Amino acid sequence: MSHYRSITKQLVISILLLTVVCFDQQIFAQDGKALFQQNCASCHAVNKDLTGPALAGVEERVTDKKLLHAWIRNNQAVLATGNKYFTDLYTKYNKTPMNVFPNLTDGEIDAILGYINIQAKAATAGPGAEGGKVAAKETATDNSLLFGILTLILAIIVLTLLQVNANLKKLSDEKEGIPSYEPVPFWRNKAYIALFAVVLFVVGGYYTIQGAIGLGRSKDYQPEQPIYYSHKVHAGVNQVNCLYCHGGAQDGKHANIPSLNICMNCHMAINEYSEKSEKLYREDGTEVNGTNEIKKLYSYTGWDPAQKKYANEPKPIEWVKIHNLPDHVFFSHAQHVKAGKVACQTCHGEVQNMGEVYQFSDLSMGWCVNCHRETKVQFTQNNFYSIYEKFHNDLKNGTLDSVTVEKIGGTECQKCHY
Repeated sequence: MSHYRSITKQLVISILLLTVVCFDQQIFAQDGKALFQQNCASCHAVNKDLTGPALAGVEERVTDKKLLHAWIRNNQAVLATGNKYFTDLYTKYNKTPMNVFPNLTDGEIDAILGYINIQAKAATAGPGAEGGKVAAKETATDNSLLFGILTLILAIIVLTLLQVNANLKKLSDEKEGIPSYEPVPFWRNKAYIALFAVVLFVVGGYYTIQGAIGLGRSKDYQPEQPIYYSHKVHAGVNQVNCLYCHGGAQDGKHANIPSLNICMNCHMAINEYSEKSEKLYREDGTEVNGTNEIKKLYSYTGWDPAQKKYANEPKPIEWVKIHNLPDHVFFSHAQHVKAGKVACQTCHGEVQNMGEVYQFSDLSMGWCVNCHRETKVQFTQNNFYSIYEKFHNDLKNGTLDSVTVEKIGGTECQKCHY
């Protein structure tokens, strides 16, 4: 019996190690995305220039990985060496200094670069942002499937070897004249029952915890709206500023859904969608007729394009809300957009590349807290932080190179729960 216990112990350890490896691969695949959002998304997009250049193909433009790592950690030190590429880049963007990230490890930087490569490839994998999003999801789950299959194969091999070992031991005992005993059936073997219970507890506990943590969250939620409104066309192709439609984001707690008057400021004159413009696709890949969607807008507003006047009674558009926070959480858009100077893409993803908008971030407490721990406050020319005299002096004296949101109380419970 002790022999079986030894084998069972080794089997349990092997399965647990394989489980840890699988989970570790999933976590690593997500790290690049989280690190990108925390450190890069406020100034950079993957496929579009923002405050800084688009990051797609950055490893092709800077083939020396050590130099690229050095630039990310301390760009001013690299500029001091006179590197032509980075000097030209610095000049092109009006000599606006990039934030320094001395705390990022090589592994974390490589994870960010890996996420950028995945997103850059996904952008060309299908029509519109939806196709890219699906391709990115498929790429991210390939390793999980591979390791799951590998775990199953190894488990079958281990069980087969256990059976072979039992048969060989039985033959050896018979040859030496040692009386053999009938093996205990599987369903009565305490070692197997204990092994099954441990595996069931670990796997079931993991998925139970993940399910409980995810209650009330709706990451990637993308409902079909009454009118197909493409942010890619408006904010991307036509460069409509986010605050033109969502003015409340700068001045209040809520970003607000724009009124129909805002839409009609443009669509009194724009009554059809040109076929030469960006083609529109739904999540399932079906093409959308942009002109018909404009006609839907007219039916809600009561506008008659032929008579150039409001001829019918207007009715509200029943937009489906996407982003929600629990009632016990305080969040102010103005505090982040105006005071914190946080780019919309940091929380909402690359909205300028989306057709129908989906929830990009899980908006969990952990996600917010990690952002506050990593995000550096823009103290320069920002009167909202003038009261922090000590931090201003420390920055001038070189005692601090940056101030994170955490240092000004961004992780205190009462900041969001009171």
